[in-house]
Amino acid sequence: MTPTTLLEQNKDILDKLYRDLNRRRYVHPDPLEFLYHYEDPADREIVAVIASSLAFGQVMQILKSVDRVLEPLGPQPVKFLIDATPAKLAKAMEGFKYRFVTTDHAAALLTGIRRIVKKQGGLEACFRQGIKPGDETVLPAVGAFLISLKKAACGDCGYLLPKPQAGSACKRMMLMLRWLIRKDRVDPGGWDDIPSSKLIIPLDTHMHKISLGLGLTKRKSADMQTALEITAAFRTIAPTDPVRYDFCLTRLGIRNEMNIDGFLAQVNA
Repeated sequence: MTPTTLLEQNKDILDKLYRDLNRRRYVHPDPLEFLYHYEDPADREIVAVIASSLAFGQVMQILKSVDRVLEPLGPQPVKFLIDATPAKLAKAMEGFKYRFVTTDHAAALLTGIRRIVKKQGGLEACFRQGIKPGDETVLPAVGAFLISLKKAACGDCGYLLPKPQAGSACKRMMLMLRWLIRKDRVDPGGWDDIPSSKLIIPLDTHMHKISLGLGLTKRKSADMQTALEITAAFRTIAPTDPVRYDFCLTRLGIRNEMNIDGFLAQVNA
């Protein structure tokens, strides 16, 4: 059975899973929840970059580290950054440490965000510049955006920013884009001019295991090629929204009361 056939035959199961689990009650603990505190898309996009860039490691520590970076930015991060100086940002991040990420890395990222916002009016404007009409996915725009952000940082952001040129699946960046481009009961949106049809699956260990179990890929490496392969399979049943099922499927691996193996047994029966 081909991946397309399997997905088509089980679309009702996937849609029910989406209806049942794609709810905010299943978000916590997840860095996505920080975006819900900001109504202004200009603030939300800044929070999304920060929250997604720190989305690695143990989830409760992720939440603590995101909260630590956001706390000095206050209720209006865009205003804080525009008014701040690089020295003020360095002071705000003084003492910050999360795994591979240091004070200097965090300050460099905030400086990069600040300079793009001041120069281009917002992060969406910068990202949108990298999108060409013929692009099937956001991947070229992701590469261009990361180059712009790293240049604007004028300092090493370290592990906070991925390296797509090395074949990385850029899971954290794809998470950020899902949060900002899609809009439903879970993803708050804000970037309305970028079509969700171009999104790529944020490939974590849970989605990789599910995709292997569904036969959407045979690749053992969770890299960009694998992410594109899985996204192409989902696009056959959801052409305008290929990452529609990402949140609900990954809950099966994240939440203790749920089970990936049980779901795979059901769809492969």
